[in-house]
Amino acid sequence: MLYQSILIKYAEIGTKGKNRFLFEDALVKQICHALRQVDGRFDVSKEHGRIYVQALGEYDYEDTIEALKKVFGIAWICPMFQVEEKEFESLKREVISYLNQVYPHKNMTFKVDSRRADKNYPRTSEEINRDMGEAILEAFPEMKVDVHHPDIVLRMEIRTMVNIYSEMIPGPGGMPVGTNGKALLLLSGGIDSPVAGYMVSRRGVKLDAVYFHAPPYTSERARQKVVDLAKLVSVYSGPINLHVVNFTDIQLYIYEKCPHEELTIIMRRYMMRIAERIAAESGCLALVTGESIGQVASQTVQSLAATNDVCTMPVFRPVIAFDKQEIIDISEKIGTYETSILPYEDCCTIFVAKHPVTKPNLKMIRRSEENLAEKIDEMVETAIAGREIVEIRGI
Repeated sequence: MLYQSILIKYAEIGTKGKNRFLFEDALVKQICHALRQVDGRFDVSKEHGRIYVQALGEYDYEDTIEALKKVFGIAWICPMFQVEEKEFESLKREVISYLNQVYPHKNMTFKVDSRRADKNYPRTSEEINRDMGEAILEAFPEMKVDVHHPDIVLRMEIRTMVNIYSEMIPGPGGMPVGTNGKALLLLSGGIDSPVAGYMVSRRGVKLDAVYFHAPPYTSERARQKVVDLAKLVSVYSGPINLHVVNFTDIQLYIYEKCPHEELTIIMRRYMMRIAERIAAESGCLALVTGESIGQVASQTVQSLAATNDVCTMPVFRPVIAFDKQEIIDISEKIGTYETSILPYEDCCTIFVAKHPVTKPNLKMIRRSEENLAEKIDEMVETAIAGREIVEIRGI
């Protein structure tokens, strides 16, 4: 197999100064975790701003690339040919062999782009580019040089060994998971919240999740749908503890005691209260929701302000300014869309008022919640204590 090594390039991590090694180590750890799902054995190492994945024998190339494309922190995945011998005539032969194997049809333009990290190497980068380009033209007369818009860029890095590669596969970018704390995702069965979880995880935040279940008004299939969405998100975010909270009694009590036009806001406020309690117990520092301004009645600016009123933790809303199509586009990219649109209702879609308030008055909302004082605290404690925790380990 030609590609026994893969060069991993990062971008944002390179700005971290003296703390960069912590982010590099976290990225190496995440790469190792991702490659455990692949058929093959690998050694992952780092060297002066580069991370290498070395295959220790036969491996599944396509599965390996797909696994790496889901590791946050990776900017580029570069399958490469490594050469130990640096003598230039030998390098010419290796490059010609590489191009022969990778590009059977030579009717294309190219340029050579070399980087000389080993400053003791007897040729400068410009000399390597010129001389290697000349050797390629002699070997393949049908190829042409185009330094502005070439079909391929042959890259050579002169380091401890010589890295030769011409393909750069985009990674997901972002920061390695776990480098920016932990947050609790309010995960429903809709399109938005899995996307929100993906986006926050991409910034290095580890995720747990909470789902509010309302049997018998929501089915077991609705619950399984959310478990499946958590599995899809965990492909990117790593393992997730999903807290399944029975919300039926609380929802019915709110429906009985509070004005129906305020039902959605009050229900949402109690979800946030419960989520914050679970987050604190789980070591999370923030909540994450899939709310987008103006998408539904509970997501007007006034409604969001009323919801935030019960929170002391930060609430991250990464899709807050996205329109629906933008959110759908991301959900399709990460593979959650088809599961999200399955027709199983969650507790956010039952007991919906015909005319929900869109500009709630906070004083009136608090006054309505006083009607719940007799039982609500006990119900909240029961719901938190009786929750089920499902360990999600990916697909």
